[in-house]
Amino acid sequence: MLGFLAGYVGREIERELRQRGCHTDFIELESGCTRINVKVKEVCGRESELNGNGPEIDERGLKRLEEKVSALQDQDTLILSGNVPQGVAADVYGRLAAAAQGKRVTLVVDAEKSLLFPALPYRPFLIKPNLSELSGMLGKRLKTREELAEGSRELQEKGARNILVSLGRDGAFFLSENGEELWINAPKGTVINTVGSGDSMVAGFISSRECGKSLRECACYAVAAGSAGAFSELLPERGRTEQLYREISENQLA
Repeated sequence: MLGFLAGYVGREIERELRQRGCHTDFIELESGCTRINVKVKEVCGRESELNGNGPEIDERGLKRLEEKVSALQDQDTLILSGNVPQGVAADVYGRLAAAAQGKRVTLVVDAEKSLLFPALPYRPFLIKPNLSELSGMLGKRLKTREELAEGSRELQEKGARNILVSLGRDGAFFLSENGEELWINAPKGTVINTVGSGDSMVAGFISSRECGKSLRECACYAVAAGSAGAFSELLPERGRTEQLYREISENQLA
């Protein structure tokens, strides 16, 4: 895992990751502290986010990160996800994608328009916008299935190979690099916590691919992982994801 860490929060994050068996190669900043984010869910169901400000990243730090990305090996996976720290320009994902060029690295981008578009010329293997983000990328409201599918094809023409559009309670739409379209219904369950569901979808898709599953199976597993997260108070158990995947597969892959 690559990125920036700072202060006691950063050290605790790295300790926890290593305890879970993750290989880390973070850049430790000399000043500042990795931000703390607080998610609040009220009894009425309303969710609020209180996000702190993290440390500022200068050009020297970015170049160090580019060097680490350029050292990735064939078959590695580079996931560029979420917003960027203070002081970092919107073209940073394009820069990092360029640093990985020349290697058979699986590039995944899960970010809003200004961060995603600079990376599209490098043909990311997967992008995962939600419906609102997809509409914003195309500058128009997508009201029907046909409009959503056509909008996804437009992004494919710009460079994205596979597109997974998360649709919340309605599941997801998947457009593969082979032109296959798949509408995946979300499994039934009680939504408890939607924070991180999109990240879970990306993790589910990529982990399935690492296990040799087909693109259709990867898309279904992504929806299962995202749903398992939404149905859980904290991180979902793998068994729950597998159970939901079987439910989805029976309907989608029969």
